[in-house]
Amino acid sequence: MQRLIWVCLAGAVGTGARYLLGLWVGQRFDAQFPVATLIVNVVGCFLIAAVIQTSIQVSGFSPSLRVILTTGFMGGLTTYSAFNYETTHLWLSGARRLALLNFGLTTVGCLVSGALGLILVRRLFG
Repeated sequence: MQRLIWVCLAGAVGTGARYLLGLWVGQRFDAQFPVATLIVNVVGCFLIAAVIQTSIQVSGFSPSLRVILTTGFMGGLTTYSAFNYETTHLWLSGARRLALLNFGLTTVGCLVSGALGLILVRRLFG
């Protein structure tokens, strides 16, 4: 139960960081391109890989801290980081077909489901 509370708190911090970054970027960049989303996704991918690799290589790295940072903070910051890490891990471990399948299904599936969500709401609410 204590781990769950820490994961939730870290998620709130990640969400707050994403919100503040969005405000900051919105004031400084052209709104035509989703710069804030790009930044949080790139930073999240770097952070999740760094934390997981550190937890593997550094003895004594707490499994709880790993979950708090990855699932909690980075889960609040971005979920793309988990997708990227899992796909990259599959690719680098030699499971290239699975990596490509994950990439294709996720990107196409998310685009299609996002489009369907937009269409549904537009039809429901005009």
